[in-house]
Amino acid sequence: QLQLVESGGGLVQPGGSLRLSCTASGFTLDYYAIGWFRQAPGKEREGIFCISPDGGSTKYADSVKGRFTISRDNAKNTVYLQMNTLKTEDTAVYYCAATYLSHRFGSVCVDEEAKYQYWGQGAQVTVSS
Repeated sequence: QLQLVESGGGLVQPGGSLRLSCTASGFTLDYYAIGWFRQAPGKEREGIFCISPDGGSTKYADSVKGRFTISRDNAKNTVYLQMNTLKTEDTAVYYCAATYLSHRFGSVCVDEEAKYQYWGQGAQVTVSS
């Protein structure tokens, strides 16, 4: 069974850092672009955004650019979201998602939520003093 599991969420003070992990089971991530998304209470889910299968391309939403970094270790079948200089408005449930790309598109980063096929269960991140 294909599954994505997020971990590393929790409570952090404003200005602090947190790193989320997204680990796949039942399949290898080598040919999958990965996206990170979040949903705050009462708001729609938004994209953070993505990393290509080979890790060479990334894109970020303006709201997190310069503060968040997406990386991956395909040998560990894991993708990471490093979050620095956290703000209270970053409080949300964070999701990772995967979409399959053939080997010809190893450097493509997918920034459209509708194209993602597999989703994790989410990890709560709360930024509060």
